[in-house]
Amino acid sequence: MELAWNACSTAALAYLGDSVLELCVRRWLVGQGLSSSATLNKRALDFVRASAQANAMKRLLPLLSEEEAAVFRRGRNMGHSSTPKSATVAEYRAATGMEALFGWLHLKGESERIEALFMAAYELEDK
Repeated sequence: MELAWNACSTAALAYLGDSVLELCVRRWLVGQGLSSSATLNKRALDFVRASAQANAMKRLLPLLSEEEAAVFRRGRNMGHSSTPKSATVAEYRAATGMEALFGWLHLKGESERIEALFMAAYELEDK
């Protein structure tokens, strides 16, 4: 099934982007040789918490094209009805923007760009 990236709502992009980021995290952690589900889940939180995603976006912003930055801002500025207790409103908004960006890139088929931004966002290196 093919979806048009320009026909999706911001909420739909963020929803999809959440899973894209989760897959990036899981693939990277497994690639590091981790195999215990408890360890994998604990380490994954270092990537998927709103505060971690907000910090990651600070590193990414200078690397984004104008179009990518616009998608991030669209996600960041989306109305939120609630925020988790573990994050500030600003962190949660930035995390939503990051998720929207990754969802948008996924729908555009930009897998190499997703990988590059993921690695840069969390300052990771390939083994």
